[in-house]
Amino acid sequence: MSDKTDWHTRAAALRLDGRLLIDGQRVDSTSGETFAKHSPIDNRLLGPVARGRAEDIDAAVAAARRAFDGGRWRRQAPRERKRVLQRWAELLLENRDELALLETLDMGKPIAHARAVDVPSSANCLAWYGEAVDKLYDEIAPTPANALALVTREPMGVIAAIVPWNYPLLMAAWKLGPALAAGNSVVLKPSEKSPYSALRLAELALEAGLPAGVLNVVPGYGPEAGEALALHMDVDAIGFTGSTRTGRRMLAASAESNLKRVYNELGGKSAYLVFADADLERAARTAAGSVFYNQGESCNAPTRLLVHRSRVEECVAWVTDVARRHAPGHPLDETSTMGALVDEAQMRTVLGYVQAGQDEGATLACGGQRVRAETGGFYVEPTVFSAVDNGMRIAREEIFGPVLGVIAFDTEAEAIAIANDSPYGLQASVWTGQLDRAHRVSRALRAGTVHVNQYDDDDITVPFGGFKQSGNGRDKSLHAFDKYTELKTTWLRIGG
Repeated sequence: MSDKTDWHTRAAALRLDGRLLIDGQRVDSTSGETFAKHSPIDNRLLGPVARGRAEDIDAAVAAARRAFDGGRWRRQAPRERKRVLQRWAELLLENRDELALLETLDMGKPIAHARAVDVPSSANCLAWYGEAVDKLYDEIAPTPANALALVTREPMGVIAAIVPWNYPLLMAAWKLGPALAAGNSVVLKPSEKSPYSALRLAELALEAGLPAGVLNVVPGYGPEAGEALALHMDVDAIGFTGSTRTGRRMLAASAESNLKRVYNELGGKSAYLVFADADLERAARTAAGSVFYNQGESCNAPTRLLVHRSRVEECVAWVTDVARRHAPGHPLDETSTMGALVDEAQMRTVLGYVQAGQDEGATLACGGQRVRAETGGFYVEPTVFSAVDNGMRIAREEIFGPVLGVIAFDTEAEAIAIANDSPYGLQASVWTGQLDRAHRVSRALRAGTVHVNQYDDDDITVPFGGFKQSGNGRDKSLHAFDKYTELKTTWLRIGG
């Protein structure tokens, strides 16, 4: 990577285009309205972004439907769709610096993370689904000799992809990879807090050879563009990542409209169980590093650290040591390990939870303050609470910020009960030196992913999603194709 001065210079020179992308063209919103997008780094104005509304969603969905019905993408041979997706992935890597800058300027994450993790992971996702699409086989059912029954996967049609601001590029890739590989057309609605990388991503798709209209991008506010997309009668399915509250609205919109399929990837309050025989230093440092990564703005962050009572004091010492080493820095400095929260509202939300934790009797072990206020940006220190009870708000509700709560337990059964006592079930982790305990506890935890003696090791080959109010369906892996395809049975009578 270049030195930090170069990143600042590049950021200052970057020219941002906030217009919509519909049917292969960059266009203004129908109303001509825009909204101002500010960077959380220092609250500087990045530029005007087209304010998509219902009429723009109508235009985007119509373009997507024309592209689907015309067959210029879905009827291409799988190997041809593969070629386009893999070229698209290559273009992401060729434009890595620009895309990383867009992510950092938009939502405040460290440039080192955006460039080394987010962009390559997004490219890998698109390339992987491109590689997979010509490896999927349909089925022949066992039938009597006078019949042939074929079971085939077919693209659904027009997919709405509504993605959040915490990992804008990667969450878009998780939806677009399988949806487009399967032959669908897509209308992508990025968060109004992070629109720029989605728009650039779609431009690169066109450059890679994706036909116009197959991928359309409409930034805008949730109650306007998002609601219109969720209610649209010509959208066949929604792939949504965001809050549980909005996920409920997605389901309601489906019921109010055409019963479109809804696949929600929602919130989390992941439990991280550390037993007395665990490698405590490694467990504590891994937990803290995972919570404070991306400023705590991760749905799968292990924000509930459950520790055997005999080792709580040691554990708190280790996690506070890590917390003090993760002081927020300027996101364009390559040495920064934490950046800014996405906007002032999110910062106020996090600080409100810090106050709630103290009001409810938890012990503030470190952090909890706004820092770097003089920059105009929105930064909060890594925060650790001890003496947390699982009934407190900071243990029940998703904070989406760098706040870690330490909860003591005495027995294995109690640890499992506390971990499962949550409306969420996205991820969990078990730390122990006993293999039988690792298996037993992992099976007992109600979570979509359970890590053992590590956290957040990951790969595109395994599914991601949760139990309970953490959502339904799965992103990543071959299982993601289930969300964006329909099964068709074709029964042929042979002979008389």
